[in-house]
Amino acid sequence: MLTLALTQAQTLFRLNHTMPFTEEYDELVGQLFPVMGENSRIVTPLKGVRFNNVSIGKNVVINSDCLMMAAGGITIEDEVMIAANAQLISNNHDLDNRWIITCKPVRICRRAWIGAGATILPGVTVGENAVVGAGSVVTKDVEADTIVAGNPAKVIRRI
Repeated sequence: MLTLALTQAQTLFRLNHTMPFTEEYDELVGQLFPVMGENSRIVTPLKGVRFNNVSIGKNVVINSDCLMMAAGGITIEDEVMIAANAQLISNNHDLDNRWIITCKPVRICRRAWIGAGATILPGVTVGENAVVGAGSVVTKDVEADTIVAGNPAKVIRRI
């Protein structure tokens, strides 16, 4: 019997090698993401683990090369835009015992925009209508209606 992790890895491989905008593609996306709102789109290639812990709202766009490490859970609300090469990381390793996985959920609130190459770390909430600049590393919550950028990400201005 295949484990969930193995099944997801094989489904992910198939998805990443399937013609987009086909019934097969949509079926594979549905197998990986049981909670996905209408008119949402994922552009391959996609990377990650535990996609069953990801909830995707309506009218979401996730661009190519997104990494989702979802052991701690990832919630992506309606109308979110995630640019290419973004990383959503909800799990990490314990500092003392590296074999132990620590988990904290990631939440991307409604109408947020995650820029290309940005990294969202465990436990972070990106507020409604917030913008995370390209290449940023987000280590703390981002307030609604703000723009953050940098490593670590800092508030640039309010929207």
